[in-house]
Amino acid sequence: MNALRRISHESYANVFGVVYLGLMTNALLLVAALPLVLLLVTTDPSRSWPLLAVAAPLAAPGLTAAFSVFRAHAQGSTTIARDFLAGLRATWRRSLALGGMLSAVVVVLLVDVRAFSGSPVGVAVIPALAVLTVLAVAIALLTFVALAEEPKVRLRDALRAGAWLAVRRWYLSAVSLLVLAAQAMLFASFPAIALGLTASAALYLAWANARFTLRPVLDIADTQTA
Repeated sequence: MNALRRISHESYANVFGVVYLGLMTNALLLVAALPLVLLLVTTDPSRSWPLLAVAAPLAAPGLTAAFSVFRAHAQGSTTIARDFLAGLRATWRRSLALGGMLSAVVVVLLVDVRAFSGSPVGVAVIPALAVLTVLAVAIALLTFVALAEEPKVRLRDALRAGAWLAVRRWYLSAVSLLVLAAQAMLFASFPAIALGLTASAALYLAWANARFTLRPVLDIADTQTA
C-alpha cells in the first residue's frame, strides 16, 4: 500500500511538473513574442506582412529561450522562469540575427512566388521557391535548437550544421515542420487554444526531434568538451 501511495504521489508530481512546464513556457513565450502575436491576431496577414516581417525576428530570442527551458528541464531543472531568462541572455543576439535572416529570406522567396505566379515559367520556378522556403525554415529551426543546446556556439557554425543536417536528415526535419504546420493551422482557427495550451507541446516535439537530428554534431561537441 505504501509503495502504491509513493508511486501515485510521484505520478501526480510528474503530471503537475509537465503541466506547469507547458503553461509557464506558453506564458513566457507569449510575452516574448507579444508584438508578433498582436499583429497576427488583430490584422490581416495578407495586408500586414511587412509589419509581420519586422516583428517576426523579435520573437526569435523567445523561441530559443523556450528551447533552453526544455533542455534544462530534461536535465532535471524546475526553475522555468530562471531558465528562460538565462537562455534569453545567453542567445538573444544570435537568435535575433538568425530571425532577421530567416524573415528576409522567406520574404524574398514569397515575393518571388507572387511575381512568378501566372507567368509561363511559374510552373517550374514556383515549386523550387516553395522547396527553398521550407528548407530555410527547417535550417533555421535546427539552428535555433543548436543555439539553445550550445549557447557559446558561433552562429555561422550552427547554421552550417543546421544546413547539413536539414538536408541529410530531411525526413526528421519534415516531422518537425509538420508539427509546426499543425500548430499554425490550430492558431489560425483557435488562437486562444494554440497560444494557451498547445504552443509549448508543439515546440517541445519540434525541439526533441531537432535535438535528435543534431545528435551527430552535439555528440562531437560533447566529445571535444570532454
